[in-house]
Amino acid sequence: MLHTSLEFEQPGKQQGFLQVPYSHNLGGWANVMIPVTIVSRGKGPTVLVLGGNHGDEYQGQVAAMKLARELTPERVTGRIILIPSLNFPAARAATRLSPLDGMNMNRAFPGEAEGPVTSQIAHYLRTLLFPLSDVVIDMHSGGRSMEFVPCSHMHLVPDREQRAKMFAAMLAWGTEFCFIYADIAGSGLLPVEAENQGKLVVTTELGGGECIPASVHRIAQSGLRNVLVHVGALRGREQPRKAPAILTQATDREDYILAPESGIFEVTVDLGSKIKKGQTVGYIHHLERPDRVPEEIVAQSHGYLITMRAPCLTQQGDCVAVIARQVSEREVLRA
Repeated sequence: MLHTSLEFEQPGKQQGFLQVPYSHNLGGWANVMIPVTIVSRGKGPTVLVLGGNHGDEYQGQVAAMKLARELTPERVTGRIILIPSLNFPAARAATRLSPLDGMNMNRAFPGEAEGPVTSQIAHYLRTLLFPLSDVVIDMHSGGRSMEFVPCSHMHLVPDREQRAKMFAAMLAWGTEFCFIYADIAGSGLLPVEAENQGKLVVTTELGGGECIPASVHRIAQSGLRNVLVHVGALRGREQPRKAPAILTQATDREDYILAPESGIFEVTVDLGSKIKKGQTVGYIHHLERPDRVPEEIVAQSHGYLITMRAPCLTQQGDCVAVIARQVSEREVLRA
């Protein structure tokens, strides 16, 4: 049911919308209007640039909006499709999940052509936009729930050639940390769907929270441009990092520390710090029983504190910290 008037094969620059039917109490024939920009010129790769997979993650949305305004066909080799706020209802509501159907865009794949709004968008990406694309860039941050060391990241896909290309593109973002991660919270992820279709997938976790420092915006915007140059879709010279990136990996469940009890989370080490197995990284303070000794949060592995919970008020089972061990390029590419 999703509709667009955009012509994906048309050269030049187009601005339009993905229109998703959505009937509500005050709008029987309403549509959700998701802004899309296409810039196309000549032969080259097709790159799909996505921000706002989760609505409360704005770093990528701002980077994609700025690029969409600035790009001209003369700067492009191939085709760049930009959707700054993919989960548009969630972006307007500053929420992780869509307020229209309660769905998580990053758990909605493969989607349904006639399902809820989020499911329709997922289905459209899976069946039309991913097959059109050679490269998929999915920009994330921790949103309101987590605070990350700004990093580009990737999965360890089984295809070695695909993995090597993703690894090189991850490094091209230019972040100090790069992060190899696993999925411990469900299936239906957007990057996994694109990876399964053989695409070069680049993802990020660019900080978090509602207050975004200028330094993080700069990383989001410069990194996006550098990756587009790296894959050959944007004219220019790729800018290498002055120092090698710190490669980290959290692929075991014990790397992801979950709150054993509800309460107020106090982190006791700084983001990006080196952590030893058995080290205390925080405490859960008991809101109703301040006389009780706080619950100690202990690292089950060694590495770097790559992310921590942003809101202090924490429910049992919330992820409060992730410890990512340092790995070599050889380990990443040959694992």
